[in-house]
This record gives sequence, C-alpha cells and structure tokens, in this order.
Amino acid sequence: MAGLPDHLLRRSAEARAKAEGRDVEEVLAELKGEAPPAPQQEAPAPAATPEPAPAPPTAPEPAPAPAPAVSGAAGPARDLNAESASSGVPVPLLQRAMEGRARKEGKPVPAMAGAPAAAAPAAPSQVAPAAAAPAAAAAPAAPPAIPEGVTTQRLLTVVKAGAIQQVKSSPQDKVNVWPHLLAIEFVALMVVTAGLIVFSVFVDAPLLEFANFNEQPNPSKAPWYFLGLQELLSYFDPQVAGVIIPTFGVIGLAVIPYIDKNPSVKPSDRKLAIMVFSFFLFASAVLTIYGSFFRGPGFNFSFPWTDGIFFDF
Repeated sequence: MAGLPDHLLRRSAEARAKAEGRDVEEVLAELKGEAPPAPQQEAPAPAATPEPAPAPPTAPEPAPAPAPAVSGAAGPARDLNAESASSGVPVPLLQRAMEGRARKEGKPVPAMAGAPAAAAPAAPSQVAPAAAAPAAAAAPAAPPAIPEGVTTQRLLTVVKAGAIQQVKSSPQDKVNVWPHLLAIEFVALMVVTAGLIVFSVFVDAPLLEFANFNEQPNPSKAPWYFLGLQELLSYFDPQVAGVIIPTFGVIGLAVIPYIDKNPSVKPSDRKLAIMVFSFFLFASAVLTIYGSFFRGPGFNFSFPWTDGIFFDF
C-alpha cells in the first residue's frame, strides 16, 4: 500500500479487521508490508491462587492468501476492495489511477488484488491447502451474468454528421412574374409596336371625307368591334341589347375562376372554364361576322356574294 496516506491505511485496516475479526495492528502491518507485531504473553498468575488449567491454545488462523494480482510486479499486492470500501472510490477507477500513475512515473505497475480485469497468471503459490478455504471465502463474488434476452444499450453514440437541409431537384410548373413573364411580354410589345410603325409609314389610313349630316351612309354601321352589339339591337330592346346582355357576359367571364378551381393547366381538366369562354367567344364572333358581311342597305339581310359587302375595312 505504498503511496497512500496513513489515515487511509488506518481506515482500510480497521474495516478489514472488523470484517475478518482480526487485530487492527496486525492488518495494518500486513497492508504496509511489515512484519506483524509479536503477540504479548500474559504474566503467570501467583502460585498461591489456584486457577483452573487453561484451555489448550488454539492454532492461530492462517492469514488469507492475497487475491491474484493483475500485474506480476514485485512487492506486496494492494487490496482494491479494501481501498474502495475505505475511500468510496470504485475499484475500476482505483485500478486505472494506479496504472496511469505507474506509466507516468515510469515504474512497474504494482500488484493489485481484487481488480475486475482478468488476472495475469501468477507464480505457483506455496500456501498450504488449509489456507485455501479462507482465501476462497475472501475472494470477491463474480458479477452476475446478464439474463438471456436482456440487451444492454449505450447512452452515447457517435452519429455521422449530415446536411441539415436536403437539396433535391423537383420539376416545377411555376415561374416568377419578374423577370420571366414580364420580359417576354415586354419584348412582344416592342415587336408589335415596331411593326405598327413600319406599317403606318408605308400604308395610308383609310379615312373618308368629312362627315355631312345631310348625306348619311346607307347602311350606317359601327366599327367592327361594336358590330356585335349593333346586331343585337336588331333583335332586342336597346336596354336589353346594350346593358343586360353585355353585363351578364362580363360577369360570366369574371366568375369562371371562382366556379372552376381546378389548378390543372390541361384543357381536358378545365372543361367548364373552356366551355363558358368558348360560348362567349363564339357568340361574339357570330354576331360580328353577321353584322359585317350579311347586312346591306337599311341594315337588312343580304348575301355578300350577291349584293356585295357593305362594310369598310
């Protein structure tokens, strides 16, 4: 037990002596590696007082053999169980501390009794067979085996670091308004404007003479984009043809996104929206074509291939 303070040796010796029923000084000397003190002989009683014959002295109990040492270094073995009981430090920590101190100081690892690791083969012992029983009784009990079906788990583990956000490419059916959509529309606007400027330079506008209220053209037709409404006036009252029917048409176009909420862009999935818009477009086209080419003098019906076309482009 070299290297430990005296008070720790004293506490360890008292605990071991109490457990084995031995003298504290004898155990302390054994821990220090010294010779045990000689037993004191009592002085003989006076001859005048007769006393009964003393009982034959019993043979002193042989000292328990030290537990197998972990290291084969020379020197007395250190009882890790006694040191753990006296200091409160677990046996594996004491063993690791002693081995680390020995490696740091460059000394051989001292012999340690009661170490949990597998003991190295020791030299053949010369202990008598009678002393084997107390040594076996003093040896620490083996740790209990893990029951079958019980698995042990670690509290800490090493996890390979990964990316916090996974970047995956997925097809997108949406684009940003700027710059993708507006850039294309701006280019288309510039191309159409340039085309109109070039066309107006080389082609004169088909303007008529000044208006004369005494000479009205027959038939008097509105521009082509109003001919649909003028055609309706020949069938319905002006309030119906000029206000009610156009209002219902504009409202019908405005409510299409609220009636058909299908987000698909395929024509086969938007049948209701396509049907409403197609009806509005077809009705407007028929009224405009009919008023432009099939109306003659007095805004009466006429065949363009027979009476001619009464419409200025």
